[in-house]
Amino acid sequence: MDKRGGGRRTVFVSFSGIDGAGKSTQIEGLARHLTQEGLRVHVVRFWDDIARLKEIRETSGHKIFKGDNGIGTPSEPIHRRDKNVQSGIMTCVRLFLYFVDAVSTRLAVNKTLRCGYDLVIFDRYTYDELANLNLGNPIIRGYVRMIMSFVPRPDVSYLLDADPVQARARKPEYPLKFVRTNREAYLKLAYLVGSLTVIRAMHVREVEAEVIRHAVRELSYEVVDYPPDKWAVEGQ
Repeated sequence: MDKRGGGRRTVFVSFSGIDGAGKSTQIEGLARHLTQEGLRVHVVRFWDDIARLKEIRETSGHKIFKGDNGIGTPSEPIHRRDKNVQSGIMTCVRLFLYFVDAVSTRLAVNKTLRCGYDLVIFDRYTYDELANLNLGNPIIRGYVRMIMSFVPRPDVSYLLDADPVQARARKPEYPLKFVRTNREAYLKLAYLVGSLTVIRAMHVREVEAEVIRHAVRELSYEVVDYPPDKWAVEGQ
């Protein structure tokens, strides 16, 4: 296997998608697989490690718009009021926050890539913020291009597509109408920025196999692949 050495550079990957698309599951699967192959893998959590001015986000979502805090689960659904609130004022706030986060992202990427890891995986990235904007507006599209010219582009950016109904069932936080709209925004963003690898909605084991296969191929890692009949059995 081609392990790090001889000046091999750190590879930079990101995962994006609507809430409930399975990003955490696929990140864990890819990280586990490559770690077992002897690679040094580091995961960066966008909302924990990158996002700034979190008190503004919490105030707008919880205190101003009376939304719930936390993460929704099938047994304990919640009703968040933040990125699904669309208004001129909130758009202006988002444009400011996302620019601040873009600066934070650039600094974090440059710092992390100097730490000697073989692979750095970002759990969500700038794409996940830009998908909250009205991409039908030409001014917003110009803003998106400006941000993406400033933020480092990952070597591979995965967009995990998902059925909105199933995604919301796994993570019930926003109305189904918004989840559907948000999915469409991600697909529009993929077309706009031209650097997102869309993984179509499939069974979780099939998605995992596709992500690993693609990562191995694109990142030139010589690792052992999952046999197809294994996921067919485990996916029953």
